[in-house]
Amino acid sequence: MARSEGAGLELSGVLNQLWSLDSNRLKPGTDYTICLQGKAGYVAQGSNYARDKARAPLFYVNEDKLKSIGTYAHFINLLDNYETSTGVTETVTREEMMENRLFIDAIVETDVMKTAHKYLVSKGQSPSDPGQFKRQLYEIWFQLYHRDRSGGADSCGFEHVFVGETKYGKEVTGLHNWVQFYLQEKHGHIDYKGYKARDNKDTPDEDDHILNLQFSWKGLVKPVGGSFIGVSPEFEVALFTIVFLTSTRKMTSVVVKVDEYMLELVVYRHGHSIGTSFPKLLSSNHRDL
Repeated sequence: MARSEGAGLELSGVLNQLWSLDSNRLKPGTDYTICLQGKAGYVAQGSNYARDKARAPLFYVNEDKLKSIGTYAHFINLLDNYETSTGVTETVTREEMMENRLFIDAIVETDVMKTAHKYLVSKGQSPSDPGQFKRQLYEIWFQLYHRDRSGGADSCGFEHVFVGETKYGKEVTGLHNWVQFYLQEKHGHIDYKGYKARDNKDTPDEDDHILNLQFSWKGLVKPVGGSFIGVSPEFEVALFTIVFLTSTRKMTSVVVKVDEYMLELVVYRHGHSIGTSFPKLLSSNHRDL
């Protein structure tokens, strides 16, 4: 595990800059509302039963606003491109490859990604040429690899982190994105079970931008999953790309503070690509920084 005070402080500074530049972040109470309801209960290891502490959906989103923003629209186009079961070989069509590239083209034009690119170039981790940087992003997020060794290339960073996967038909892995959560919930595929509170805060606020959630997806329970809420796709890609490229370890964990939130950012490496990445919401009295 890589967790150093200096790295955390520097990354906090970069993250707060990206946060302030995220003009496509949706506004709680205006562009979307969340209904937190009950606190999630304990789920036994290996169990797919969780008491439902939330009868109503978590999300109500202004979908017209969501789809009117280019980076979200391109992002949503990618969400149906994958076989979510590990071990099932992915087939990427020319149309899907073009959708991947259009998404990257759109996010690199945002101030968030321009700032991330500039920072990575200053660290010697990314090429300054925009075209080469796009190819680097493609390899990190869209290059297919083997997650289940029993089959062909069945996964990529984007699929795992943003779309979600099921492993051996027994557990949910990944699925750390709020837009995918909302759309899956809307179509009846996700059943929100409740929230996991911070240690020193019994109830999250409904305008919190990071939540720990419990839910079932495709009949399988995710006991707890951390997700940013309301942030743009480019913000998440920028943030986790920076964490990935500024460490060579198999698993990197950096504690950062952004706005009022103390977070642990976790990134697993799979060769030259991201295996998984997600935020963990920590108590505000955490002392690693």
